[in-house]
Amino acid sequence: MFTPKAQNPALAAGLIFVATAFIAATTLLAKALGTDTLGPPLHAMQISHGRFLFALLAILSAVAVLRPRLGRPHWGLHIGRTSFGWAGVTLMFASVAFIPMADATAISFLNPVFGMVLAIPLLGERVGPWRWLAAAVALVGAVILLRPTAASFQPAALLALAAAAFIGMELIFIKKLSGREAPIQILLINNTMGLVIASVAVSFVFHMPTPQQWVALVGIGLLMACAQVCFINGMSRADASFVAPISYATLIFAALYDFAVFDVIPDRISLIGAVTILTGGLILVWREAVNRRT
Repeated sequence: MFTPKAQNPALAAGLIFVATAFIAATTLLAKALGTDTLGPPLHAMQISHGRFLFALLAILSAVAVLRPRLGRPHWGLHIGRTSFGWAGVTLMFASVAFIPMADATAISFLNPVFGMVLAIPLLGERVGPWRWLAAAVALVGAVILLRPTAASFQPAALLALAAAAFIGMELIFIKKLSGREAPIQILLINNTMGLVIASVAVSFVFHMPTPQQWVALVGIGLLMACAQVCFINGMSRADASFVAPISYATLIFAALYDFAVFDVIPDRISLIGAVTILTGGLILVWREAVNRRT
């Protein structure tokens, strides 16, 4: 039987903050692999395959050392979570090859909004006016980032929008899994299933990476494994409404990495869109905190 972790908000905040740095770093490496920075660009499905392959190897190493006690998994929830998660990660990796990392990361923050909307028919949750307001504000921010004019529209931004929708669906399955199974078991099953899906998909687009690309693929897997460990353990030690705002630090790291490596500076539209999405997300987080207190 899985025993939940003791609450420790300070430790939870630190773990989530570290996770955001790792997640932004995986996006940076995905951008390098999806462009000609390290050699001929790799397909997003091949980058996603590397992420699951090397993350799984890292997790298997941890399981071999720690020998955790595993319980009986809920296979249906794991299949749903992994399928939507793989699709979301792959689309996200595809988007950053064409648009600034800060834009793609900001659009990905719509996933809680999609999760909220999907929870109505799938979980039977009721959504009040404040939540709808938060969703509307965040969607306005997404429209700003999409730049819907003939001169500045970014079709690749639709990839990030689709990624947010898939990850929002993944949140539904994560919510159903939470409290049922230990984090290490969730990670092990998720990455094993993800590798199976990614291996089938990559068979259609695979070509041999350069030595530098192999290093980057290993880095994506290891960083994502570390991020998942930090994130799941952080979420288990504090309320979601407390740790959710900290996850927005991913946007800061993404902008910093993009500037340091690719010399990309967010323009005014990017900043306005990102701030609008974050405002919607923070309204949602604030309302969740109010609901928990009442």
